[in-house]
Amino acid sequence: MKCIVGLGNPGSKFALTRHNIGFQAIDYLAEKNNWTLNKEKFNALYTIEYINGEKVILLKPQTYMNLSGEAVQPFMNYYDLDIEDLLVIYDDLDLPAGKIRLRQKGGHGGHNGIRNIINQTALKNFKRIRLGIGRPETNMPVVDYVLGKFTEEQKPKIEDSVQKAAEACEMWLEKPFLEVMNYFNA
Repeated sequence: MKCIVGLGNPGSKFALTRHNIGFQAIDYLAEKNNWTLNKEKFNALYTIEYINGEKVILLKPQTYMNLSGEAVQPFMNYYDLDIEDLLVIYDDLDLPAGKIRLRQKGGHGGHNGIRNIINQTALKNFKRIRLGIGRPETNMPVVDYVLGKFTEEQKPKIEDSVQKAAEACEMWLEKPFLEVMNYFNA
């Protein structure tokens, strides 16, 4: 069993903000396959489905971004998931809007959602899909930027990166992550 987690903040107020691009990727993957995240457990919305014969949990923590690990860790324990079966999708300020980067492991890079998952699991070696949201071009505070909506110019790039993230998730269920990473990072 694999677990694909999209990070974001719950509620309509945050629905299409930059910080919720992880949720957008999970929603796109679910919609593409006619699934609904209609179950709740451990302060998360989720569904358990099959993609290409592989049982997979699609998960959206409802803990708010900075406490994401408080939903991820109980799922890992309950379903006896190994860290190598965890893939987390999240926003990255250090990548231009629309850029996608896959990593096999790493630190938190200043991302509080990833920091909390690392703190809760005590592990850094989980797979990640970083979706670029760019940095503010003005002196706008970072918190206002990440909680703001994408510009009209950014929207097509973001839609493309969300679709690529979903494709990467599906490919990971059939191929080794290193191969998927090499394909999408090329």
